[in-house]
Amino acid sequence: DGLSIAWAVAEHIAAKIGCKTLFATHYHELTELSEKAEGIKNCCIKVQENPDGVLFLRKIVPGSADKSYGIEVAKLAGFPQEVVRRAENLLTVLEEKEHRLGKTGRVVQEEASVNERVNLFNYKAKTLLDQLKDLPVDEMTPIEALNYLNEIKKKAKES
Repeated sequence: DGLSIAWAVAEHIAAKIGCKTLFATHYHELTELSEKAEGIKNCCIKVQENPDGVLFLRKIVPGSADKSYGIEVAKLAGFPQEVVRRAENLLTVLEEKEHRLGKTGRVVQEEASVNERVNLFNYKAKTLLDQLKDLPVDEMTPIEALNYLNEIKKKAKES
């Protein structure tokens, strides 16, 4: 409902109030308003993508963004790597689901439920593997390594 409220507010400002307004949003669908309502123009912040991530150039340019940089912003904000990796995983799943919805018009509920369970299992397994990959074994005492392994074993049983 957030998108519908934002859409209605933007239309109302353009049609009824007519004042200049800076409307910042993450709803890409709202860019369609520039084609449907007089007086609405899209602008976005210019970015430069590079292998290390994204650089926000702090320059407003005409047009709409072709993609979202929310995950990149989360990285810059210092979100934990586990949260960022989970967000990337969820984004992939949601984009695949959106792609299927676009092709078929609907997704069978049972298939979606199975996919969600598989994705949750894969996420938990990947999280445990990531913890093992990041484990500084060479810097740990044998008892620290054993305690850490025991913690991972407990987490695996909870899954």
